[in-house]
Amino acid sequence: MTESSTRVPGPAAAPAPVTLSQLARNVSFEVMPFAKTEGLVLEHVPTEVPLSITVTEAKGLEPTLALTERLTQQGYRATPHLAARLFTGDQQVAEVADRLTEAGVTSIFVIGGDAPEPAGEFTDARGLLDSLERQGRWFETVSIGGYPEGHAKIDDATLSEALRTKAPHANGLITQACFDAKVLGAWAADVARDGISLPIKVGLPGPVNRQKLIRISAGLGLGQSARFLAKQQNMVWRFLLPGAYDPMKLVKKLGAVTARTPTHISGLHLFTFNEVAGAERWRQRLLTATREGH
Repeated sequence: MTESSTRVPGPAAAPAPVTLSQLARNVSFEVMPFAKTEGLVLEHVPTEVPLSITVTEAKGLEPTLALTERLTQQGYRATPHLAARLFTGDQQVAEVADRLTEAGVTSIFVIGGDAPEPAGEFTDARGLLDSLERQGRWFETVSIGGYPEGHAKIDDATLSEALRTKAPHANGLITQACFDAKVLGAWAADVARDGISLPIKVGLPGPVNRQKLIRISAGLGLGQSARFLAKQQNMVWRFLLPGAYDPMKLVKKLGAVTARTPTHISGLHLFTFNEVAGAERWRQRLLTATREGH
């Protein structure tokens, strides 16, 4: 097959304000590769909604890759999460990249991953990005992660430096969940001041109840569940406080911040926890609210 050339990000765009209406028109869903996921997506999610498919150490890459292929065949723009610590080396990177390209996949989300021990030489996302570039494998969209509220195990200075080193090798950024619109706006403004011009999708939980969250974390296995809950600690506490979290309230506050703060925030990334029917109802409600000026 013909290998794709390495994509180099274009000239830096200036940060700009963005309205809630603009955010509402750029919403993607994150789903988990479980047995019923494909059927739920086909039943409830229009093909114009971009999807990303998570990966876990317990299940490995295969469920993520297989679901990405099937959803792509069904007409969705499906983005697999590729965790660097699950790859054994350059050969597996090439095989996975070629497999995705042959399936028509045009977008990937490169993360370090939570595996305590790497399967091979890659310990972080940068290692996987470098491998893709070395081998001339690239995709139309390559996104990396951002941490507006920091990371439980990594200090802020290290996070900032990691983002600066990864940004030239990507053209999109998806954040971890953050429940404070002002914090999100300030973080995105700081990112822009650092000269990072990647379009940012803000990650936020969709309308899912705490029982569902607990069931999902339990289903990941003891060790993986502990890492999941640690990584999502801010999210978990919000769900344990009745009435404390409403995606619509957060998004409206975010829209107010982004409308007056020049940043590279461009859209929303909804963590659905596979409650895709509720997520799509919420997306439609957001679109209606912005059209009616609520």
